[in-house]
Amino acid sequence: MINEKLINPASIVVVGGSDDLFKPGGKVLKNIIDGRYSGNLYVVNPKQDKIQGIKSYRDLNEIPDTDLAILAISAPLCLSAVKTLVSDKKTKAFIIISAGFSEAGSEGQKLEHEVSEIIDKSGGCLIGPNCIGVITQSYQGVFTSPVPKLNARGCDFVSGSGATAVFIFESAMPKGLNFSSVYSVGNSAQTGVEEVLEYWDNTYEPGESSPIKLIYVESIRNPDKLLHHASSLIRKGCRIAAIKAGTTEAGSRAASSHTGAMASSDSAVEALFRKAGIVRCSGREELTTVASVFFHKPLKGKNIAIITHAGGPAVMLTDALSAGGMNIPKITGEPYDDLLAMMNPGASAINPIDMIATATYEQLDRVIEYVDKELPLIDGMSVIFGSNGLNNMTDIYDLLHKKIKECNKPLYPILPSITSSSKELEYFLNKGHINFPDEVVLGRALTKIFNTPLPADEKIFLENIDVNLVRQIIDQSSDGYQEPVIIQQLLKAANIPVVKEKVVTSKEELLAEAGRTGYPIALKVVGPVHKSDVGGVTLNIKSAKHLEAEFTRMMQIKDVNAVLMQQMLSGTELFIGAKYEPRFGHIILCGLGGIFVEALGDVSSGLAPLTFSEAESMIRSLKSYSIIRGTRGKPGINEPKFAEIIVRLSSLLRYATEIKEMDLNPLIGSQDGITVVDARIRIER
Repeated sequence: MINEKLINPASIVVVGGSDDLFKPGGKVLKNIIDGRYSGNLYVVNPKQDKIQGIKSYRDLNEIPDTDLAILAISAPLCLSAVKTLVSDKKTKAFIIISAGFSEAGSEGQKLEHEVSEIIDKSGGCLIGPNCIGVITQSYQGVFTSPVPKLNARGCDFVSGSGATAVFIFESAMPKGLNFSSVYSVGNSAQTGVEEVLEYWDNTYEPGESSPIKLIYVESIRNPDKLLHHASSLIRKGCRIAAIKAGTTEAGSRAASSHTGAMASSDSAVEALFRKAGIVRCSGREELTTVASVFFHKPLKGKNIAIITHAGGPAVMLTDALSAGGMNIPKITGEPYDDLLAMMNPGASAINPIDMIATATYEQLDRVIEYVDKELPLIDGMSVIFGSNGLNNMTDIYDLLHKKIKECNKPLYPILPSITSSSKELEYFLNKGHINFPDEVVLGRALTKIFNTPLPADEKIFLENIDVNLVRQIIDQSSDGYQEPVIIQQLLKAANIPVVKEKVVTSKEELLAEAGRTGYPIALKVVGPVHKSDVGGVTLNIKSAKHLEAEFTRMMQIKDVNAVLMQQMLSGTELFIGAKYEPRFGHIILCGLGGIFVEALGDVSSGLAPLTFSEAESMIRSLKSYSIIRGTRGKPGINEPKFAEIIVRLSSLLRYATEIKEMDLNPLIGSQDGITVVDARIRIER
């Protein structure tokens, strides 16, 4: 558990400190000294009496009591050092930089457990082992470089990888991004990413704590804890962006359902982050760019004005924003004329507002002011201004400094001249601003943020869902794929509409049931999982003769023991699926149905249980949403009903974890309603 001795220690000992700055013990000591740590700093090295100007003790037993110990010695020596520090030196916080623990095999794993157990029993905090260290406002306890600039209102950052943390610093620092604290958790023997989030949540003070949290994680050990504390922080006013790496599998796993094939650990992560309200990033540049956006005024809509003196970057930014669902509204009428009159001949005011290369300080000032005050349709601005090689950029950057502070709308500066105007850019960043050197990365970051929903409500929707009946059906069912009658019972228990159907085994029963249902009829085999693969589906049967012929043919297919006769429905084919992912729970997928599920691969995911707003967000995030909404004269489906069925299914699964895979494919949707036509459910205890 993170404690005050780790955050703000009155004393630190570097065990394994050195004069050699190419050794971790030497570099971490140098960083602590350079960071002007104000507490008592001790060094332990059996061969020297003074290291980097600090008194060095040859024996750990000789040092005074100390709050925090940073161990930079070989792994086998750490156990003895920890025992001494815990029992004799009242040490309550440990950063073990050393490698050679669980990442090195079973012996290292055993050693790591022993060390962690001793610290746990003492009520102490352990970071690592196998990490680069920790940075707080009190000290710079890392052995790497560069060390980012510290600011109490900068980013709080936790990383499961030390090297990646350093590379993220390298991406952040040229943009002007500062940090409040950094935790490299390494093997996470005691304290992992989830525990750091917990600490941030429990100690968060609005207006005092850093409002920006960044995460790099490779393994989510406790999804529930991460979800709870991330959601709590965001509700308190924080913004969180994260990279989750290591989501693909080596090779494809054979699966017996559409959902099993598509739902992966990556789907689980995507669903978890969306549920928590975390902006998911794909790489370092995107993470640090999203963080940079967070430090600007909040964007309240999706309409952006692009103000530029260079056409190419504006076009690329327009493309990136449009691809992510944001708008660059066309400026017409009086505002167009007003803006055009402010600029030189040859300029364009249509949006992007291209001021051309001869634009002046005064013109840029007037255009920004007009967009901010006179265009209520516009929610935010991006200003692209680099050097043309003919002038000093200091005045322009001073203007942007003033406008970023004064404008009501967020203003994102794209200043690409990081080499030719490096001195002016440094001047701009030193005023506390952040630069976006790449317009496309900024565009993608803005769309990622805009399309990330707020944290979901934790209440489970149970209206007209018979949980007791669901449990009764599950408890009485055997493992494996379920018969149609069991599937219908489960869906009806959750009040999910299902098509009228009947399993038949004889021609006489078939014809009698057809007389009651009426034509047209759909006929499907009972047995094989993928019916269409064995020719086990015939639709739109309009006569008894055709019905008999198809029944005879299907009953001859291998493993078929009956056929399912259904009322034919017309409308848009939809899909809802679910897969149980260990530790995460059920991942819900939705999209267009039928053959489009695999052909298009256009599905969105959510983590059960879902709220209505989550389900609606899943539907709207589909690339095929225009079809669901209705396009080119074709009516759309009943979206609220589609969302309701997604929510009902997620609630059912919350009380039926034995269901490991489920496909509802297709559902037939129209403006009047949505009905499940075909379903597969696999139970495994």
